[in-house]
Amino acid sequence: MDMQKKTGKPLIGGHVSAAAGVYNAIANGEAIGATCIQIFGSSPRQWAVRMPSAADAKKFKELQAKSTIKKVFLHAPYLANIASPRASLRKISTVLLTKHLQITELLGAVGLIFHIGSGQEMPKAQAMAEAVKCMQEIIKGAPGQSYLIIENAAGGGKRLGALPADIGMMMKGVKSPRIKACIDTAHAFEAGIIMKYAPKEIKRFADELDKTIGLENIVALHANDSMTAAGSYHDRHENIGQGYIGLSGFKNLAKEKRLWDKAWLLEVPGFTGEGPDRKNVQILNSCFA
Repeated sequence: MDMQKKTGKPLIGGHVSAAAGVYNAIANGEAIGATCIQIFGSSPRQWAVRMPSAADAKKFKELQAKSTIKKVFLHAPYLANIASPRASLRKISTVLLTKHLQITELLGAVGLIFHIGSGQEMPKAQAMAEAVKCMQEIIKGAPGQSYLIIENAAGGGKRLGALPADIGMMMKGVKSPRIKACIDTAHAFEAGIIMKYAPKEIKRFADELDKTIGLENIVALHANDSMTAAGSYHDRHENIGQGYIGLSGFKNLAKEKRLWDKAWLLEVPGFTGEGPDRKNVQILNSCFA
């Protein structure tokens, strides 16, 4: 039986460290009370990719099977830009994302969450078309079951994917059941897609996501408060209840049961500045009480 059906609420967790052995992420997730986690499969700041050994991948899966962690997601490096007007950058970005999707498959994780990137001076339609071609290559180069998951952008710097309709259009263009989406609550707020997490606005937002992307194609939420105001286009995360979305906003969002089958992943600074922590997990859990 799904965890959601047992508890009546989503899987909740956050981004945790996988340093000194990818399998350490399981204990790090349990330490914050998580039932789902997000990790980097290799360095997020390097083009070079270090694949986990077969032994480490086996240990990872064995530890997860005995843990409270029901779902694992990977996040791609921030360097990748498959919408770039530079063909050379699109090419190395495609190779980078392909390798990280291969790691995702090796670990038996749900999928690889990534940002499309910026088309810069290139016309938007052309940038989206180039991104679609790159995604098709990535999936082809990393066969398996793991998803390639587009994350919505905060909207600044001509980054693609801020609009749900654009995500939906690119997903349709790739024509693969392995393309899914992740919605970041802070990014949607900062991009002005939802100006306030109030009941009517949340319903309208969820309806828009369903119409453009398909709620069934959204596999995760990045549950982040925002350090900047609605429509700021500035991507700055804050601890739950400490930002402009506020605790009331997350309590309202928790009432949207159409989002309960998604993994809710925290990417917040943490109350001690060390990233997602037990206190943030507890606060987010309390929104479902």
